[in-house]
Amino acid sequence: MITTGSPDQQGSYWDGEGVNFALYSSTAEAVELCLFDQHHKQTAIHYLPWQHGGVWHGYLPDCEPGQRYGYRVLGPWAPEKGQRFNPSKLLIDPYARALDGRFRWSGAVFDFDMSTLNGKMPLLPNWSDSAEFIPKSVVSGPHPAVDSLQPQIAWADTVIYEANVRGYTMLHPDIPAHERGKFSGLSNGRILEYLKALGITSIELMPVHSFIDEGFLSGRGLSNYWGYNSINFFTPASRYADQNANVEFRDMVNAIHDAGIEVILDVVYNHTGEGNGQGPTISFKGIDNLTYYRTVPDNPEHYINDTGCGNTLNVDHPQVQNLILDSLNYWHDDMGVDGFRFDLAPILGRTATGFDPQHPLLKRITNHPDLANAKLIAEPWDPGPGGYHLGQFPDQWAEWNDRYRDDVRRFWRGDSDQSSALANSLLGSRDLFDANDRPTYSSVNFVTSHDGFTLSDSVSYKQRHNLANGEENRDGHAHNFSSNHGVEGDTKKLKILQLRRRQRLNMLATLLLSKGTPMLLAGDEFGNSQHGNNNAYAQDNQTGWLDWRGLEQDPEFLQQVQLLIRLRREWSAHLPGWLGDGKAGRPRGSLTYHWFRSNGELLEAGHWLETRALVLMVGDLGDGSPGLQKSEQINSCAVAFMLNAADEAVEFKLPASSQNSVWELKFCSSPDNRAKVENGTWVLPPRSVVLMQRG
Repeated sequence: MITTGSPDQQGSYWDGEGVNFALYSSTAEAVELCLFDQHHKQTAIHYLPWQHGGVWHGYLPDCEPGQRYGYRVLGPWAPEKGQRFNPSKLLIDPYARALDGRFRWSGAVFDFDMSTLNGKMPLLPNWSDSAEFIPKSVVSGPHPAVDSLQPQIAWADTVIYEANVRGYTMLHPDIPAHERGKFSGLSNGRILEYLKALGITSIELMPVHSFIDEGFLSGRGLSNYWGYNSINFFTPASRYADQNANVEFRDMVNAIHDAGIEVILDVVYNHTGEGNGQGPTISFKGIDNLTYYRTVPDNPEHYINDTGCGNTLNVDHPQVQNLILDSLNYWHDDMGVDGFRFDLAPILGRTATGFDPQHPLLKRITNHPDLANAKLIAEPWDPGPGGYHLGQFPDQWAEWNDRYRDDVRRFWRGDSDQSSALANSLLGSRDLFDANDRPTYSSVNFVTSHDGFTLSDSVSYKQRHNLANGEENRDGHAHNFSSNHGVEGDTKKLKILQLRRRQRLNMLATLLLSKGTPMLLAGDEFGNSQHGNNNAYAQDNQTGWLDWRGLEQDPEFLQQVQLLIRLRREWSAHLPGWLGDGKAGRPRGSLTYHWFRSNGELLEAGHWLETRALVLMVGDLGDGSPGLQKSEQINSCAVAFMLNAADEAVEFKLPASSQNSVWELKFCSSPDNRAKVENGTWVLPPRSVVLMQRG
């Protein structure tokens, strides 16, 4: 016999004697709790007996962990008013901590009768029972806490590595077949040894929340590989586990932490897999449609689509804000996650009139005490009106900087008039972040990410090659600032291959030695290719999976990337303000930056347009004495960073005040680098980077 229970905690909670069930639905007329056995056969139905503050609740004595369940919510069927209650649809508990079974497409998962979808008559409900096709929520018991220590990597020391759980290990030759594509694969000692040797500090995992394959992909025989189609914000995706996704995820986190590496999750709190008004009803839509989703004010049958995915979460509503915060706290405190990258983050600050950086949800995330030591990273754009907000997030947030990506790609591609933009980006995009005294780490610099060409493809393809996605090559970025260097795709021409290799190294050297937080795309360190597909979201196959053979074909490239990461740490130690200045941790000393032309003269305003070869010299003035002459500032410089994007070799002449110093060559991207000649002149080969340090 079910009793009243408590509304205090949403979800299902076992107290050792029974389970309390609580579900928010502000306009429901009744809520059915449906119980299922391990074979997904319905065994009982209970009406939640009480409602308080919009939360329906009940307590079921003798119910135990492992019990499968779902909800059916009764209320008005009035799509024209935004109300889509249909008790024939079994619904996932938004607060479920575990799911059993996988979503399967069927006509039964739609809440409307498709024959009425013609605009000539009111939309009628579909009374087909969907329970057979919907994952069942599972009552969770107490679970062991993550028993590893979180590495607590300082932002100034952070090097992020973006990876897909499945694609990272599917083709790895040393990973057992049963671990490939799973959380356990990322826990494997061979993977952890590799990551430690590479030198990265934080692995950013593409979405692991339970998600579904879009219907149009299933119709094409494809599946969602990236995972940006969540149906629940608490449960790890079962496709990444052998048996128990929660346990295996925590085991993975423990193993990664024991290796001294952080775990950052890419989270998708901007939309769900329920799509638009013609999408399936799986959870939120059938529970409280108007609470969870933004609808068109004068026509609530239709959804606002600022995400480009059919629906947009209604973050103005306190229930949605609480759901997101509870999810973040769960993954951080219970599952051990160290930080979050927020997909389409402006959605979290959108009101009916546009983006507001002071939105209550952004403020609650930023100031929540339980998230005080969590890294917060925004993807600062969305497809909605006025959706580009790079540089506008709160101080405690870092932001993906796509302008950095474009500046670096265009400079090394050889575009005209790019030196000034490259210089600004290399120094942390100060025009974006310095105005508000944002910390140096605020700019998450990258030249590649999951979304777009891999590094190898960015120097091998001029056009996207996405036909395999089934969208007639219309999807993916059209403007990639890439170059094929004379041949589209694969080639056996040695000179082109050598140039492509050097260009890859040039971009990684720029990335890893820039101010800001660098992010590497997994596989770029050994030349992974997607064969020109710059939108591999549906390529859960050898196109999307990492091809580890690049390690054997060019092991020296990996060694050079490892060297660059090591030099980044050394440079930081040599110049303590390089990575740690800004509002968070500004050192007492003051750095000085000077840009020079190849002839050793300071770059003046009129020179930027004409030069494709430049040198940055960086020094530490100690107490930052304002009385130092420019020549004295230059003489304090300890590091010289030379870049030549021209097609011909350039003689770099160091400033006169530095010529008598002993300079040590620390890195060169070209195998043809020549020794220093007389009077402080260095010969830099075409398309090359050189890093020198004063002895």
